[in-house]
Order: sequence, then structure tokens, then C-alpha cells
Amino acid sequence: MPKSPNAFRTISEAAEAVGAPQHVLRFWETKFSFITPVKRGGGRRFYRPQDVVVLKAIRRLLHDEGLTIRGVQRLHKEQGLARLAAYGDGSTPFSMDAVPGEASAVATPDAPADEARLRRLLTEIESARARLDAVLAG
Repeated sequence: MPKSPNAFRTISEAAEAVGAPQHVLRFWETKFSFITPVKRGGGRRFYRPQDVVVLKAIRRLLHDEGLTIRGVQRLHKEQGLARLAAYGDGSTPFSMDAVPGEASAVATPDAPADEARLRRLLTEIESARARLDAVLAG
């Protein structure tokens, strides 16, 4: 019988859900003070559902997005745990500047306004390159 979505997870269950080995989860506890599983007698760790979401976010930021441990720590310090956790579901586009859930902060290259803005930027870059080439050739 499967566990309830609200049930606590053992470290092996959490590691499987996150896609990282158990020893990595223990290591992350030493680097990220906001990872605080419940510890029972004998030191057994139990992860709440929100802990698993945060761990998934950390794995994504470190392994998929290329952030360093210090980068994730900075993201947590500057933006808080809620923003960090938003990356745990895998559907939130990552940006160091964008706030998850705010459509205006997430780039959508297929939107007409963004396309026009990108075309203007490309024109400016091409113009600057032409000026630089002229200076270097001169």
C-alpha cells in the first residue's frame, strides 16, 4: 500500500524521490541549514513532504542549473525558502532574477513584445560590432 502524500519519508525514500544518494542528502544537511529532517531515536531521519520538495530544488539547482553550493546558499539568503522550494517541482523556469510564479519575470521568447525587444537588442549589438570592426580595421 503506497504512503499518503503527507507522510514522512525515510532517508532512503527521500533519496529515491530526489534522485540523489543518501550520503549526499546527509552532506547537504551540513551545507544548508534550512534542511532539517525530523530525527528520531538512534538518529533516524524522517523527511516531511516539504523537505523533499526543497531537496529536489537543491538537486535541480546544483545539478541541472549549474549553481554552486554557495550560489544556492545565496539564493536562499536573498530570496527565502519559498522561492528556493518553487524550483522543486521542475516546472518553474529558473532565473536568478525572476520570482517563481510571476509571469512578467519569466522570459517568453515567443511573446510578440519580447520578440520585438530581442530584435532591437540584436540590431544594437550588430551596430556595436560594426563600429568595433571599423575601429579595429582603422
